[in-house]
Amino acid sequence: MGISLIATSKARHLVPFLNKSGKLQILSPEKNKDHKYHFPDGEIYVRLAKVHQLEKRVIVLHSGCPDPNAGLIELEMILQILNNHTSHRIEVFFSYFPYGQQDKMFSPGEINMAYTLLEKLVKNYNVKRIYAIDAHFVGRPWVENFPFVNISAVEKLKSVAEKEYPDLIYKTPDSGSQRRTGIKGVKKKRIHSYETRTKCSQSFKKDVQGKTVAVVDDILETGGTLDRFYDECKKYGAKKVIALITHGVMPSGIKRIEKKYDRLYLANTIQTAEKSVNISDLIINSI
Repeated sequence: MGISLIATSKARHLVPFLNKSGKLQILSPEKNKDHKYHFPDGEIYVRLAKVHQLEKRVIVLHSGCPDPNAGLIELEMILQILNNHTSHRIEVFFSYFPYGQQDKMFSPGEINMAYTLLEKLVKNYNVKRIYAIDAHFVGRPWVENFPFVNISAVEKLKSVAEKEYPDLIYKTPDSGSQRRTGIKGVKKKRIHSYETRTKCSQSFKKDVQGKTVAVVDDILETGGTLDRFYDECKKYGAKKVIALITHGVMPSGIKRIEKKYDRLYLANTIQTAEKSVNISDLIINSI
């Protein structure tokens, strides 16, 4: 394919799956003399020893979790090395886009960090294309300002879940998920950065009665939204409730949903022990 893929430390868990394709030159940054990716004071260390052996098209693969802040520093260091030592086409692929939920200024004095990050990648590091799997900000009008490509993991999650539950009906837990997937569900209105309210329509109540309901969402953090969604489904007569989630951000939230739901299908966009659905083929097919 003539592509070099550089996996950051946060995306290294995907390398064994990507290697199986045999289509990519895959590299990772080298460790320092202490065999670590950081110094004793916590500062990040990055070295690309094979920077002059890269293909003309270079894609940096990064997951924005865990440790989104250190991860972004590592990503920027890699991009600067590429700018310093090559004239290659540089692209970035986020298996999970960090700060993607900060995609709108809800109150004065806040920042649209998702926009800011995309802008920085394009303007400061000459990134020609940016990919992400189920970015939280999909559907926002400002996304059109950037060379951005969203890859949905929803159909992949559905295909795996339907092998065990062939008669699923799909719902979403809020309006944001509905905007991103086109799947109807519970209406949730965000009052500000820390408060939301939900409301179930009469059609929702009728749809879930006696059915196995699959809730589709991009991000699982504390699990509060999915916890309430489960209760609403059960209140209106759902037989079973399962969850199809792309990004498992917080281990405590994952455990909470695993304990409450009948089944959790979780993509491996982030390195977690509970992942069950491999999305490496989405990466290969997209690039």
